[in-house]
Amino acid sequence: MMSTMQSVISDDAWQVWEPLIEAVRPKGKTPPCDLRRTISAIFWRHQNGSQWRSVPSDLGPWWTAAQLFLRWTKLGVWQALFERLKDGDPSLGMVFLDGTNIRAHHKAAGAAKKGDTEAAEAIVKHLVAHGEALAARSVSL
Repeated sequence: MMSTMQSVISDDAWQVWEPLIEAVRPKGKTPPCDLRRTISAIFWRHQNGSQWRSVPSDLGPWWTAAQLFLRWTKLGVWQALFERLKDGDPSLGMVFLDGTNIRAHHKAAGAAKKGDTEAAEAIVKHLVAHGEALAARSVSL
């Protein structure tokens, strides 16, 4: 039986993702613990459009993935990863994301929240959309 982590990022896809992520991620005092699992949790959350607390437990604690996502958003890691991928594959910039329009209550209008993550969430959704295709192309070469 395939685990949730393997179904989010296959072994072939991880061979493509790992060097790209290592090239752009910030290097700290301590290396991240099980980076593949955490990235899988982030990708799972954006594939499903669910809340952080809904991340399956076999992908690790939800707060670890949420903290990494927010930290990397503030540091511009997702944008750097997207730019690195876009430079290698020009078709990556031509993805259609879901254009569904949902009306909000009139009281929901207002200024952006502190630490707004909408741009980073759109980038991660974009990366998830091409993750398996990118791995499939690299395996076939």
